[in-house]
Amino acid sequence: MICASIEDFATALPCIGAVAGLDLGTKTLGVSISDGLRSISTPLRTIRRQKFTLDAAELLKIVAEREIVGLVLGLPMNMDGSEGPRAQSTRAFARNLEKLTPLPIGFWDERLSTVAAERAMLEADLSRKRRAELVDHVAAGFILQGALDRLGHLRRQDNDG
Repeated sequence: MICASIEDFATALPCIGAVAGLDLGTKTLGVSISDGLRSISTPLRTIRRQKFTLDAAELLKIVAEREIVGLVLGLPMNMDGSEGPRAQSTRAFARNLEKLTPLPIGFWDERLSTVAAERAMLEADLSRKRRAELVDHVAAGFILQGALDRLGHLRRQDNDG
């Protein structure tokens, strides 16, 4: 089920359970996962993209193994907030994925997530080769952490209200 907003995504999720964050590129799919209480995002791995059916099978295998209860896809917005071809491609991926899983699927603005991932890896003094290997799932980690922070804020608002 594709959720129109992060608020709808929050409502569709069970109270506890891990969520996966995805950084969808043309050649790779970065995957990160949260803990069951949805506090911390941990980069997991990068899937080399082949064709949708194979990519989805690999992703759904991770979903089953890790008992994932929801998926957050990074939505590559333009800097002016509009959606371009990459965002449309991400939405198409979500529509195809929705046919294969009943899990709620949400989107999170991924602007600058790759920049943040690169900066963090530079600060960690990783080699260029190692940064290239890690950038997609580290970016997925930044995407998921942003969504988790928002979900946590919404949960606190509900508890205070």
